[in-house]
Amino acid sequence: MAMVDLTIRGAGIFGLSIAWEALSRGARVRVVDPTGPASGSSGGVVGALQPHTPDVWNTKKQFQFDSLIMAQAFWAAVEATSGIATGYARVGRLQPLADEKAVVLARARQNAAKENWGTAATWQVVDAATVGDWRPPSPTGLFIHDTLSAIIHPRHATDSLAAAIRARGAEIVTDAPDEGRVIWATGWRGLLDLSQTFGKTIGNGVKGQAAVLRYDAAQSPQLFADSFHIVPHLNGTVAIGSTSERDFDTPGTTDHLLDDILHRVTELLPALKGARVVERWAGVRPRAKSRAPLLGAWPDRPDHFVANGGFKIGFGVAPKVASVMADLVLEDRDTIPDEFRLSNLT
Repeated sequence: MAMVDLTIRGAGIFGLSIAWEALSRGARVRVVDPTGPASGSSGGVVGALQPHTPDVWNTKKQFQFDSLIMAQAFWAAVEATSGIATGYARVGRLQPLADEKAVVLARARQNAAKENWGTAATWQVVDAATVGDWRPPSPTGLFIHDTLSAIIHPRHATDSLAAAIRARGAEIVTDAPDEGRVIWATGWRGLLDLSQTFGKTIGNGVKGQAAVLRYDAAQSPQLFADSFHIVPHLNGTVAIGSTSERDFDTPGTTDHLLDDILHRVTELLPALKGARVVERWAGVRPRAKSRAPLLGAWPDRPDHFVANGGFKIGFGVAPKVASVMADLVLEDRDTIPDEFRLSNLT
């Protein structure tokens, strides 16, 4: 096999996105994953790309905002190279407001969005009559509508990324030695390995269960209500999720917890009653102890780097993660926020 500049261990959303960005900058790249692309939580079904609230601004929110703005061009370039649709669409999001206190807070955040999001996106309080029939109930008759939220089909997106990477001449293999600089993007099991290496908790895995229903609400906004994500995909399905389980015995098995979600969501959104469940999914997502992505140099291990911990926001921050990791590994420019560094936990 040809020599490469960069070995990426892990073919989830972080590993594949970094590989794509590195290839775009002219690097020779090899991705290594013993179980193949998106075999972990990146091969899930939900795909809700959502911002944090626009107030109390901080580095993590800015990073996520930048990435969500980058997403449209990022995924369009991937699709143009692979010829495979990713399911990306910036459809926005609706969230019902439960009481007057929530309404007052949401209105205050409108001003924060103008300050921190500028003209790139809006966060507004809107009346039910203005949003159509695709909505959950709202006790106040009011909703938050933001135009920054987007959707993606995780499995289609990672298939598209893998195909685009191969189309540019890079390998995705199950086994190969380290060559060049090495990035470890190995998901929740990688966080457990890091914890063992450093003798302290760096992160762990959180199991999630989700379902896909056959119901066509394409181009409708995603919904977030009663802590549930309801995501209408472009292929005529709706994804619902997910649980957050710290303790689990079977990472890939669904059970009564998903049955409960399905019952509660169909009560919340009667339009989904009777919709056929076409898939039940379970997987484990990597959650760093800091609750932020872990990016940057591996302490005391020269030319080795870590990109992990994208719990719940992995697809949303992937374009920006790819950019800052390529800055660091290929150009020795460190643009990673201090809060994201692995060294903070070691």
